[in-house]
Amino acid sequence: MFLDFARSVAKTLGNPKTFTLSVFIVVVWAATGPFFNYNEQWQLYINTFTTIFTFLTVIILQHS
Repeated sequence: MFLDFARSVAKTLGNPKTFTLSVFIVVVWAATGPFFNYNEQWQLYINTFTTIFTFLTVIILQHS
């Protein structure tokens, strides 16, 4: 069951639409920087999200 899940996630993450969505999220995050004066909490959001996402993605991709 996990293998099927890992394959499905790997296929989704390899999709150009997923890449485009990721770029969009980063651009929106960067564009909001001036509104939050580039404070630590603003930076913490993207750092936390990317760290968790990368950790889980590496595990899934290694299994697939």
